[in-house]
Formats: sequence, structure tokens, C-alpha cells
Amino acid sequence: MELREITKDVYTCLQEDRGLGTSNSGFINRGGGLVIDTFWDLPHTRQMIEQYARVWQAPARRVVNTHHNGDHCWGNQLFRGAEIIGHCLCAAAFGKEQPQAMQMLRNAADSDTPAISALARSLAEWDFSGIELTPPTTLMEDRLDLDLDGIAVQLLYVGPAHTAGDVIVHLPQQRVVFVGDILFRLCTPIGWEGTYAKWIAALDGIVALEPAVIVPGHGPLCGVEGAREMQAYLAYVRAESQRFFAAGLPALEAAKRIDLGPYASWTQPERIIFNVERAYRELRGDPFDAPIDVAAMFRGMYELRKG
Repeated sequence: MELREITKDVYTCLQEDRGLGTSNSGFINRGGGLVIDTFWDLPHTRQMIEQYARVWQAPARRVVNTHHNGDHCWGNQLFRGAEIIGHCLCAAAFGKEQPQAMQMLRNAADSDTPAISALARSLAEWDFSGIELTPPTTLMEDRLDLDLDGIAVQLLYVGPAHTAGDVIVHLPQQRVVFVGDILFRLCTPIGWEGTYAKWIAALDGIVALEPAVIVPGHGPLCGVEGAREMQAYLAYVRAESQRFFAAGLPALEAAKRIDLGPYASWTQPERIIFNVERAYRELRGDPFDAPIDVAAMFRGMYELRKG
């Protein structure tokens, strides 16, 4: 975990990408302090708070959640008394994922089902006990502007892309944007609710902001080249999925056959199964928020990784 100063009074707390859950956070040390995303469990969020405590004047008065996935908001409860800001669809989705269920899965390393056992081992460093879901209470729709003692902050809704309630945090004067999981840098993205068109458009919007620094939801800092590269990945996987869908292949078989080329070196390339299945849902005409068989997706990931 690394505290990095981006520009005066603007910081990020980075976690090296090691697979599921190792997300990034941000901190603006003005106007009482604003934290952008908390971490997946309480121990990691406490470590994050310790990092920010090296530079902050007092515990942050505000927290922004870029979306509802637990690795960006399950540490919210440690910011008692803070204003928690998020999109209304982010707040509505709290509870879709349950910490108790994740803790049971994390403790299932001895399962007789190889896919479950492998997933449990990948969660070994996390501790989901004691988490109390603490959703945003200040809800936004398209846009919310804040002034943090002279630092202008624009919260912009860009979903449904990675999820239904995606928000990015733009600091126009500093040319910095915190983008949550709209961008996975050098690691394979996972799409939940949303569409390819909106996700690609969200990345277009990030490029149009002309940031000097992009803080992705996962992976290292980058500039607009990171957004463009992920755009290219999404467009490629969507096109390849459409080709195999037309040929009548199941999503898992399509995922096995897609040549990942330069994207094969991204961490966890087997997560492509989520993105192929998203393309198949769109090609079938399913709603953008149709339920996902998550267990089947992780079984598919296990099979792809094994192969």
C-alpha cells in the first residue's frame, strides 16, 4: 500500500494489483478532507486511513463512493460522522453483495469443489468479518459540484458502464480524475451491470477531460493512454464475442478461443469470461441489469485459468 502525492493536497493510496479486491483510493486534503473510495475490508481500510493520516489535518468529513462494489465501499463504516456521497443507483445496489457470504466463501479453501477452493484461496488476505454496510446518504444523479477551500471537484455520473451507478471525480484545475472501475489499468476488467456502449462512452468522456493523471480503480496511475487502451480491449472483446455468438458458440467456448494478444499479459486474463457474457447478454437483447450467474462466471474463470 503506497501513499502517492499527485499534486498539492491531492493524494492517492495505491494497492499493487494482485487480483480481486486490490483497489485504489484518493484523498483531497482541503475543505475538511474528501476520501474517494474505501477498501474491501476493515483491516485494509484502517491501513489506508493510516496512510492518509500522514498528511491530513483531521479525519475526512466526506467520502465519495464511485460505485457499489464492496472493494470500493465496504470500509465506509470507519468514517463515522462523515458525509458519504454516491449516485442514487449506487445506494440502491448496496446489499447486492453481502460481507457474510464473502467471509463464508473466503473460509472455503477446503471445499471439494475445485473452483470454490481456488476462489477461496485468492481471498485469503481479506477479512470480511465485522463489516456493516454503510451506503451513501447524500445522493446525486447527473452531477454534483463541490468547492473544497478553492479546489473545484466535479462528481460526474457516467453509468451504466461498469455498474449502474458509476461516478468519476474530476479536479479540472489539477487535471486529475479518479475514475473508479471505469478503468482497470493493465488488469482485466469485469463488467457487471451496464453496456459496452456506455462503458466506451465513459472512457471517451475521460479522454475529453484531458487529464494529466488518471487514478484507475485498479492498477497503476496513467494518462489518457490507459483509457484508450482499455477502450481498445473492450471494443476488441465485443467484436470477437459477436463473431462467436453468430457462430453459435457458448460464451465459455468463445472466451477460450479469443486470442488476447497484447492483453494476455494483463493480470487475471481469465476474467474475459465476464466480458464475453456481457456481450452475449446484449446480443440476446437482455436488459443491461439482467441478473448474472456469478457462480457460473467464477467456474468459467477457473476452467480458463486451468487451461
